[in-house]
Amino acid sequence: MAHTGPLLAVDAPSLLYRAFFALPKSITDGDGHPVNALLGTTNLLLQAIESFWPRAVVMCFGAEAAVYRKELYEPYHADRPPVPDELEHQWRQVEEFFGAFAWQIEGHEELEADDLLGSFATVETEAGGTTVLFTGDRDMFQCVSDDVLVLFPRGGKDGPERVGPAEVRKRYGVEPEQVPDFIALRGDPSDGLPGAKGIGEKTAKEILREHGTLDAAIESSIRMRPRVGAALRDGAEELRRFREIATLVHVPVKRPTDRPTDWAGGAVAARARGMERLAARLDKLAA
Repeated sequence: MAHTGPLLAVDAPSLLYRAFFALPKSITDGDGHPVNALLGTTNLLLQAIESFWPRAVVMCFGAEAAVYRKELYEPYHADRPPVPDELEHQWRQVEEFFGAFAWQIEGHEELEADDLLGSFATVETEAGGTTVLFTGDRDMFQCVSDDVLVLFPRGGKDGPERVGPAEVRKRYGVEPEQVPDFIALRGDPSDGLPGAKGIGEKTAKEILREHGTLDAAIESSIRMRPRVGAALRDGAEELRRFREIATLVHVPVKRPTDRPTDWAGGAVAARARGMERLAARLDKLAA
């Protein structure tokens, strides 16, 4: 079947980690090495591909923490544990394994996978196309538009949640372009960002609904409730740094060419790692 749909850009580290902890390590290759992360990630991607039939798939990798973000706020990503040995072994196979499916592999040494995802979405939109971003990072909601959809993994058999502009508004009560300001105010524990002192999700939403941006809120803080206004004024410099951290950096990427998934190549790679059920599924798709 021809792939004529959107570009599918994948937050590969996010899905690999999710699959690694969701599936048992007893899923191994012929040498006894776990392949649970590779298998789980592939199954997630196949589900997305069979839903959208993308014109190409690009898997994005990057630094664990962009250098400039650490310089802005040292505790950023500080609490994240090292890559488990069983996952590290699978990580080294990423290019060979996923490359066998004809999925494009892109990486950046200094910026993060998120930045690449947003950049691919931008160039695809500029070219008149649409993009599906497959990621478990809510920071990516800032990219959502009529042309960009986020697939957000969730547990159970329902498959990933489809997050468009309406879902961002429903979830956070703000517009997609306000997400970095929202993160700066509310904070993001997964990234180690504390947000404004004493300001939670509800207050952050109310502030942005009334004032539109973090800067406008800081400028108007003298007229707010004393506690909230003081939190914005006293933390203004730091809050602006948090917003900069949460805002994606554009990378000058090239728009991927049309590249359908190679089912037969994927089947060979899967079978070589003991993934017989996956290989059989891919053989059927190839036929």
